[in-house]
Amino acid sequence: MRSWCMNAFTSLALDPALLSALAALDYTEMTPVQALSLPPILDNRDVIAQAPTGSGKTAAFGLGLIARLDPSVASVQAIVLCPTRELADQVSKEIRRLASFVPNVKLLTLCGGIPLRPQLASLVHPPHVVVGTPGRIQELIDQGALSLDAVRVFVLDEVDRMLDMGFQDSITSLLKRSPKSRQTLLFSATIPDEIRKISRSLQRDPVEVATDAGADLPEIEQQFFEIDATRRFDALLRLLTTYRPESTLIFCNMRRDARELADGLVQRGYSALALHGDLEQRDRDEVLMRFVNRSCAILVATDVAARGLDIEDLPAVVNWEVSTDPDVHVHRIGRTGRAGRKGQAWSLVAAAEMPRIAPIEARTGQAVRWSPLPSTGGSESPIQATMSMLCIDGGRQEKVRPGDILGALTGDAGIAAEAVGKIGIFATRSYVAIRRDQAASALKRLREGKIKGRKFRVRTID
Repeated sequence: MRSWCMNAFTSLALDPALLSALAALDYTEMTPVQALSLPPILDNRDVIAQAPTGSGKTAAFGLGLIARLDPSVASVQAIVLCPTRELADQVSKEIRRLASFVPNVKLLTLCGGIPLRPQLASLVHPPHVVVGTPGRIQELIDQGALSLDAVRVFVLDEVDRMLDMGFQDSITSLLKRSPKSRQTLLFSATIPDEIRKISRSLQRDPVEVATDAGADLPEIEQQFFEIDATRRFDALLRLLTTYRPESTLIFCNMRRDARELADGLVQRGYSALALHGDLEQRDRDEVLMRFVNRSCAILVATDVAARGLDIEDLPAVVNWEVSTDPDVHVHRIGRTGRAGRKGQAWSLVAAAEMPRIAPIEARTGQAVRWSPLPSTGGSESPIQATMSMLCIDGGRQEKVRPGDILGALTGDAGIAAEAVGKIGIFATRSYVAIRRDQAASALKRLREGKIKGRKFRVRTID
């Protein structure tokens, strides 16, 4: 009998195409949740898995669903439900990377907040994999544009958040519309009674796996700072000016606080943006791209808005306030310390928030570390972004690829390759980060030159 705790991906019965994709991504050793869940997933068992953000769960269910696809059959064979558009986008990108060596796999991301008509047009030729939010997928089914009749694998990602957002009825309805023979995979940071009820009614003898929260956060140094609630902003500035992280994600409990804090930091000269649910999709995309590609130094976000935000090298996370939910706290700090890098997590704690500390200690299995706020001896100059971001009005629809943009910059534009940062391609636009001292030159030369032999409108986003 095959062991379910072997750590190398090569120990699994994976198709050579999937092993090639894993090798290209430099994925060699499985994370704890992958080692526990992938063997039963590949054995076509239903699975209910408890694992925090950043634990590698997307690769676990992504490999499992790709392994069951038949690309020669034009039908929806796998569904992944996510609580937010941002998480759906992140999951889609990861599955595409994992399927990069499997020919003819088509994936669609279907979420609300964007026009319905293009999605209806895309579904004329059914994809093999659909990743999306429950509301939009339900809407497309109701219009007769999407069928679940051929679904083989149904994944619920971050089920606890979907239930918090009121999607329980939609989830149940969608699962009941798919074949009873499907494989059902539930992934969640917590497994409350509501999720167990869904599991009992809609899964078949599921394998339950769980990973230890503390073991998933080995490279994160947490510090808690007792503060006066009226001096919270000053406390934050002390941390920023003393430690000066190149990139910082600050979590707020309320969207109003996220807006006001970002505005306050900008007024002090900091490079900061807010990410919250009131933003239009295009604005959310641009805010996320600016933070990911280091053309914004500080992102102030609410928990729901930051779902799916996956940054490989994020030096610091700050809890502007302590979350009322210890699982949310673990999700927040899990944004830093990824891919073997060290991360800092700082929590500002006023007197009214002290009762929230004990549940965090119980959840993580360790006492929190209290530290005094640093003195004001650090550099007082505001933290600025290291990159600028250019927006090109051409994307996937114009078949623009990252290599085309990089070639235009390093070729005719004469920009050094090391001055070019991350490149993001969307349906009708593309974004590229340029070192700040090279941004004006890059903008001028791209406007005067061509990409893929065509002229595109190019502008700076600051």
